[in-house]
Amino acid sequence: MNATSKSNQAPGHINRALKATEIVAGLAQLEGWSLSGDGLELAIQKRFDFPDFHQSMAFANAVAYIAQRQDHHPELVVAYRHCTVRWRSHDAGGITRADFDCAAQVDALLR
Repeated sequence: MNATSKSNQAPGHINRALKATEIVAGLAQLEGWSLSGDGLELAIQKRFDFPDFHQSMAFANAVAYIAQRQDHHPELVVAYRHCTVRWRSHDAGGITRADFDCAAQVDALLR
């Protein structure tokens, strides 16, 4: 999935909660991402492993940059040798296209 500009989307495209089939299709396009939680806490999540805390923090800061640029903020858990990123859209009440777009941008950080 390619990150897309919000201005290029039809109104409501980014912020509409996706249907189950759309979520499954989106996950098939992203390596290592999975569903986490249920109900209003349902999110897409991935754990990224690093050799040390410094690299975990550098990655978390890069994710923060993406989040600020997209005005869409994940839940981050930063630990000594890993960082877990969790995307969901509170205001849409589910997982949206924005979550998948941001997940793809996070994956691109490590390519």
